[in-house]
Order: sequence, then C-alpha cells, then structure tokens
Amino acid sequence: MKDQESTGYRAVRAQHTATSITVYQAYSAEIADAALAAGTFAPPFKRERMTWIKPSFRWMAYRCGWATKPGQERVLAVEITREGFEWALEHAGLSHFEPDTHGTREQWAEQQRASPVRVQWDPERDLRLRPLGHRSIQIGLGGEAVHRYVDDWITGIADVTPVMRGVAELVAAGDLEAARAGLPQEEPYPLPDRITRRLGATG
Repeated sequence: MKDQESTGYRAVRAQHTATSITVYQAYSAEIADAALAAGTFAPPFKRERMTWIKPSFRWMAYRCGWATKPGQERVLAVEITREGFEWALEHAGLSHFEPDTHGTREQWAEQQRASPVRVQWDPERDLRLRPLGHRSIQIGLGGEAVHRYVDDWITGIADVTPVMRGVAELVAAGDLEAARAGLPQEEPYPLPDRITRRLGATG
C-alpha cells in the first residue's frame, strides 16, 4: 500500500475508479442486511436522518471501533458514482466557520442554511486508531442529498465486516505489516478546483 501520509493535509483518499468512489458506513445487522438485499438503503434505514459517509477505511475503523460498537457491528463498502460524490461536495457546507474559506460568519451561516450536505475534516487515524497529522473527510448527507444517494448514486454495496475484523485481529497481534497489507488500496482523489476552494481542501 502506498504511503497515505505523503498526500495533502486536507485531501480525499479513497478507493476510486474512472466512474466511481467507495465510501464506508457502519450499521446494525438489520439495516445492513436490508441494504445488501436491496442493493441500496431500505427500511429500517431512515432517510429523514443525516447519514455520514467516509472514504477512509481507517477512519471508519476508528468510528465503529473495528465493527464492535453497538449499532455499528456491520461495515458496508458503498460504491457511488463520481458525479454523485462531487455533487455532494459542490453542495456542501463546512461544519465549522473558517475565515480563509468563508470570509465572514454571515457568509458561512448562509452556506449552512442552503446546503443539504455537511463536511468535516477530522484527524486521520493510524492502525492503532491514534490521530495523525493530516485530515480525513467525513460527509454528512441530509434532505435532498440523502434521496439522491439512495436512489441515484449507489452502484453497489458489499459487506466488508470480515475485512475490518481481520485487520483488527492483525493489529491486536502486533503484525502491523500484515494489517497494512490487508487495508483497501486508497489513492488521492482529484478534486475539481471549485470544490477544493469551497471546502478548504489542500490537495
């Protein structure tokens, strides 16, 4: 696996192809099984709630505790179209005010009101789930964005819980080289300039 730490401070790192990008979500068995059967999210998944997608496998591992936290025991790899992913980022607002990105708090507040998507740049994690010096993107889909995600963007869903738990076992055993080799291959995703500026990305 290539050195993910060599890329930008705020850069999207993900599995992606010419047409798609993979993001991760963790859910209960009931929601995961329904999604796998339908090929998209279906009840008991609730469209009314904001749903957070994560391109980083390691950040997903941190969030769900290697698929051990209650209600997050199943980890899904969700393949979505690049067009959908970039639509989400083009319609996103940062969760926190940043003068260099927004100018004024009023401009930030207006973007928040108009945006169905939230973006957070949180510290990326190493294999022991300790924070690293660069950031990983988390994307919260609400309102119109949830419907687009469920109905239009998803092209495939796979259960990667065994991969998540297998890597966790290797980490627990102290075999970090094998654990690293078991991670999905993530590469920098080329963000269009307009999205880079909107979200304060750096590479």
